[in-house]
Amino acid sequence: MQATAKVSVEARIDSMAIFMGQQVNVTVSVMADANAKVTFPRFESRQMITPGVEVLGMEEKPNEEKDENTVSFQRVYRLTSFDEKLYYLPPFSVNVDGKEYKTKSLALKVVGVDVDTTNVDSFFGPKDVQDNPFQWSDWKLVFWLSFVLLLLVAVSYYFYLCLRDNKPIKISIKVVKKLLPHQKAMKAIEEIKAGKMVTSENQKEYYTRLTEALRKYIQERYGFNAMEMTSSEIIERLTASPDATALDELRTLFQTADLVKFAKYSTLINENDMNLVNAVEFINSTKIENVPVESIVKPELSEGEKQTKKMRRSLITALVIVTMAGVSILAYVIYSIVKLLY
Repeated sequence: MQATAKVSVEARIDSMAIFMGQQVNVTVSVMADANAKVTFPRFESRQMITPGVEVLGMEEKPNEEKDENTVSFQRVYRLTSFDEKLYYLPPFSVNVDGKEYKTKSLALKVVGVDVDTTNVDSFFGPKDVQDNPFQWSDWKLVFWLSFVLLLLVAVSYYFYLCLRDNKPIKISIKVVKKLLPHQKAMKAIEEIKAGKMVTSENQKEYYTRLTEALRKYIQERYGFNAMEMTSSEIIERLTASPDATALDELRTLFQTADLVKFAKYSTLINENDMNLVNAVEFINSTKIENVPVESIVKPELSEGEKQTKKMRRSLITALVIVTMAGVSILAYVIYSIVKLLY
């Protein structure tokens, strides 16, 4: 079984004599078991430990281990007095594990200051409140922050000039109205009618323009390159579409056009009229109308314009960061100046 350390208490005073208004420390030490619960006396600030002696404060000292089982617990009490007298300091009461122990009593002599009452002219009255002298250590941080603030203002102004000279790139977005495939084809057929090519002797030009209008319509309507395909290839591709029922008249039109263009076949006027009507009927029976007729065209930026736009974005970001940093420093400088002055 581990032995319990013997409890002892002691009070020591730094000096047994002080001048009026001086301070003295009283150290209360307790030697006890390391696990002991020690409660020292507590005093309020300016509390009298005995009439005429005030307690100014208490300081807790680190515990000192004396041996394996014994620890020294210490508290320091700071005392003062303003009356010339020999004081008896009562014992300090310490509680260790619920049991009360007392130190020995102490004595404190307060010595007065001799005053030369024969030379009253040498005494001076109270002084007015004086300002503290200027200290560089107090203003050093404010000075350097103000210097940094001036640099940030200069940098911000430089960024502003660069941003002003770097004009923004204006991008105009155009809305283009486009004709639907059947509208383009009907416009081309109307031009053929207006040129009275149906009754013209130049049948080759008539059928060339008519089939070209149909080829462009088919290419845009069905999505394959009809301009580079033969008539039979076009008909074959259209046979697989849902509009195969409208191909008979179109097949006859392409066959007649090929005969006129390559075999010098001559047609009658009513035959030309019929082929024109067949072309119009094919367009009307296969057209799609419920599609957008407007498209938005955004111009492409050049490499130089892209670099200018990127540079402008970087300048704006840098200007915002520098400005925020400058505002923060300015606020702190103003706060520090007010604090130092008042």
